[in-house]
Amino acid sequence: MPNKAQLLLLDKHAVAALLQPEAVLAAVREAFVLHSQRLGRVFPLVREALPAGGVFGIKSGDVATQNLLGFKAAGFWPANRQLGADAHQATIVLIDPATGRPQCIIDGNAITTMRTAAAGALGLMLLARADSRRVCVFGTGVQARAQVTYALDVLPSLTQVTYVTARGTPDPAFETLFAARCQVALATDCNAAVAACDVVITATPGGGPLFDAAAVSPGTHLNCVGADTQGKRELPAGLLSRSRLFVDDHVQAQQVGETQWLQDMPCTELGDLLDGTHFQRTQSDITVFDMTGLALQDLTVARMLQQRAMATGAGCSMAWPW
Repeated sequence: MPNKAQLLLLDKHAVAALLQPEAVLAAVREAFVLHSQRLGRVFPLVREALPAGGVFGIKSGDVATQNLLGFKAAGFWPANRQLGADAHQATIVLIDPATGRPQCIIDGNAITTMRTAAAGALGLMLLARADSRRVCVFGTGVQARAQVTYALDVLPSLTQVTYVTARGTPDPAFETLFAARCQVALATDCNAAVAACDVVITATPGGGPLFDAAAVSPGTHLNCVGADTQGKRELPAGLLSRSRLFVDDHVQAQQVGETQWLQDMPCTELGDLLDGTHFQRTQSDITVFDMTGLALQDLTVARMLQQRAMATGAGCSMAWPW
C-alpha cells in the first residue's frame, strides 16, 4: 500500500561491503549488451559547469523489460580536496517505472569507480593483445588504481606497470599497492614509456594531450578515461586517425569523449562486440577504447547492490509514504 512504501538507503559503508569485483564486471557486461540490443535506453546527457567551479552531470536511462529506471547525479568539485574529501561525487537513484516513486538511493562514488574500471577491463579483454606484458598508466589516483587492478586480473600476462604522475615524482603508495603482483616503476620519459608498453591507460582530469602520437607503437591498446566533458582530452592530435576506435556510446563519445576531436571517425560500440559483432585484431592494430560511462552501467550495478542489500538486510530502510 502507498502508505507503507519503503525507501532503501545505501551509504558508502554499505556499498563498500556489498561491492564485489566479479559481480560488478558481470553487471557492466550486461549493461553493454542491453545497450547493444537497444533493450536499454540511454537518455540525453546533462553535463554543465557550475559558477562555483564544479561540474554537475546527470546520466539516466531505463530497461523497460526489466522494470529498471533511474539516474546518477554526479560531477567534479575540485575544491573538495581542500576539505579532505573526494572531488568526484555521485548519487544514484532507482525509481519504480510504474509509479515514479524512488525505491533506492545509493552513494555512487565507489560504484562509479568500480563500474568504470570494469568497463575498462572488458575493453582489455576484447581489444588488447592477449600476450600484453607491459602497461603504462597516466595517473595514480582512485580510478587509475582501479583500472590497473582489473587489468592485472583480466590480463594474466601483464608483468610490468609503468606509471606517470603529473609532477613526475614517485608515488610510494601506488607502488606498494601493486608491488606484490608485478614490477612497478615511475616513468621518467612519458613518450618512451608509451612506446615500450602494450597497453596504455589514461586516467587523468583530461587537461590536454599526455604524450606524442608518434610514441604509440603498432599493436598498442589504449583505455581512455579522462575525457568526459566538452573540451577535455588526453590523446594527442593525429592518434585517432591511426587507430581502430571503440566507444561505449557513439553519440555520447562525440559529445564529451576523445571522439569529440574527430567526430567523423568510424567507431564501433563495445557492446556490439559482446553481442556478436566479430573483431579480429592484427598485431599492428592500434586500438582505442573511448570510455565516457553509460548510465546503464550505473543502473545495473545499483540494482545488483539493491538486491544484495535486500537479501542480507544491509543498508537502512525507511518509511517513504505517498
